[in-house]
Amino acid sequence: MSIVSRFAPSPTGYLHLGHAYSAWLGRTQSQIWRLRFEDIDATRCKPEYLSAIQQDLSWLGLTWDGEIRVQSEHLAEYRGVLETLTRKELLYPCFCTRGEIARAQSAPHFRETIYPGTCRNLSPAERDRKLHAGIPFALRMNVERACQMAGTRRFFEIGTGWAEAEPRRWGDVIIARKETPTSYHLCVVHDDWAQQISHVIRGEDLRDATHIHVLLQAILGYETPCYRHHKLIVGDDGKRLAKRDKAATLRELRDMGITPDEIIRRLAATQAAYS
Repeated sequence: MSIVSRFAPSPTGYLHLGHAYSAWLGRTQSQIWRLRFEDIDATRCKPEYLSAIQQDLSWLGLTWDGEIRVQSEHLAEYRGVLETLTRKELLYPCFCTRGEIARAQSAPHFRETIYPGTCRNLSPAERDRKLHAGIPFALRMNVERACQMAGTRRFFEIGTGWAEAEPRRWGDVIIARKETPTSYHLCVVHDDWAQQISHVIRGEDLRDATHIHVLLQAILGYETPCYRHHKLIVGDDGKRLAKRDKAATLRELRDMGITPDEIIRRLAATQAAYS
């Protein structure tokens, strides 16, 4: 069976070596390699970065298979998935602000805090009052109820073997917002199914999210792919490369005279060192 993987950057900036490593690893370890743009954050994603990312990948000689999937073009599909979760009575509106959640409980959670469940047990009357008042809200998944529905689930991590999914550790995650009918979790799970991804190859910083994704896959009847969470490339300061830290982009490296072959050799050497 062919290995089908994907590269799914958010078009919020130019690619750097960390992106290149993830893309190269996916391309070299897959028979079919798809490209997807995760652009549901309209405030940060820019059309010019979609073109730039394609240019950078082509410059490196990394060619993708099939049509590019752009998340913002598939909002109707995500609404359909949202309706499925709603019919299963797994969603509830959360009116809490980030500040209120942070004050209630502080713990690591995909760069957020674990949600303490404040709005999960609101009375129907209080919930309706807040909705009619137009208070902004997000839709959260009742993870405990979803776990009871899905039962024990596991996923295969290449390199370490089978692991039991533990979605309860992350609390009731956000599945959609009032202004956007989806979230990172919902999009990724549905897109991987829609693109027939058999192997998800991505950075180890997203390993925790896999526990939630496996739960959603079970609830929606999607097959769980194999996973490989690779180590991240770090800079001279030991920190992982990131856009927000102004990591050198591939475009800047190209302007410095560095060739695609030199970059590929560096990526291969990184992989050899990590193996």
